[in-house]
Amino acid sequence: MRRGWKMALSGGLRCCRQVLSWVPVLVIVLVVLWSYYAYVFELCLVIYLIFYHAIFVFFAWTYWKSIFTLPQQPNQKFHLSYTDKERYENEERPEVQKQMLFDMAKKLPVYTRTGSGAVRFCDRCHLIKPDRCHHCSVCAMCVLKMDHHCPWVNNCIGFSNYKFFLQFLAYSVLYCLYIATTVFSYFIKYWRGELPSVRSKFHVLFLLFVACMFFVSLVILFGYHCWLVSRNKTTLEAFCTPVFTSGPEKNGFNLGFIKNIQQVFGDNKKFWLIPIGSSPGDGHSFPMRSMNESQNPLLANEELWEDNEDDNQDYPEGSSSLALETET
Repeated sequence: MRRGWKMALSGGLRCCRQVLSWVPVLVIVLVVLWSYYAYVFELCLVIYLIFYHAIFVFFAWTYWKSIFTLPQQPNQKFHLSYTDKERYENEERPEVQKQMLFDMAKKLPVYTRTGSGAVRFCDRCHLIKPDRCHHCSVCAMCVLKMDHHCPWVNNCIGFSNYKFFLQFLAYSVLYCLYIATTVFSYFIKYWRGELPSVRSKFHVLFLLFVACMFFVSLVILFGYHCWLVSRNKTTLEAFCTPVFTSGPEKNGFNLGFIKNIQQVFGDNKKFWLIPIGSSPGDGHSFPMRSMNESQNPLLANEELWEDNEDDNQDYPEGSSSLALETET
């Protein structure tokens, strides 16, 4: 009887958590709908409405795609078979379990490891994690090229929807900036007391305030993700350096600026601004810096050049070469 109550309580709590997880999304939707009403129907800035609706459509489209594009999970070949799972769970010696995972990983395109050098294994999903894959505790599953779980879209951002999330941030910044700049002249009129309508005063004031507030926070977040894309990193990789078979390497997936952008948006530039899936690959394996270095030896010295440039900036002009020789 108690067990039944516990199961019912657990199910009820899970249901409540799922419902509450949509609250941030609902807040964003209500704010956007209010901004649309205030801008289009209250202020009725006719000459601006064409561009406004173009931005609004792309903003809403990318937000929809960020929310409802399901995170992609590892395919079946990364899951342990029934017999391997039984063998692994029945084995009590950790070193033998570790060796079993090593043997299984030899058949898979897996090149990243844990901090201790072991094969990355998810004991909840019972699978060997592909490179850049992580387990999301909110979604309760492993997500390919996981970046983070975003409460504002109530979804896990990863390989399948990272492009849409970046586009959503970009169009959000543009949406807020456009509203703020076009409403500012009406705010001046409000400040001078030249707006006769009380309702218009309210909408002008709060449109400008909300647009500026969201713009500041969004432009910081968007700038951070642009930096991540330029280095071909995820948020998780920026905080925790990935470990490869050769050891930790913070730039292990850095292929160069242009190729890094293409890893998210694809090779065809006409799809870069449209929320259509164009990211290359299947999310299970990714080109690595070490492979590109073997094809282009100059790339191997790129990080060394960057370090030398940073070192040169630390010395007064005219003394950098002497200081470097002294260090050597």
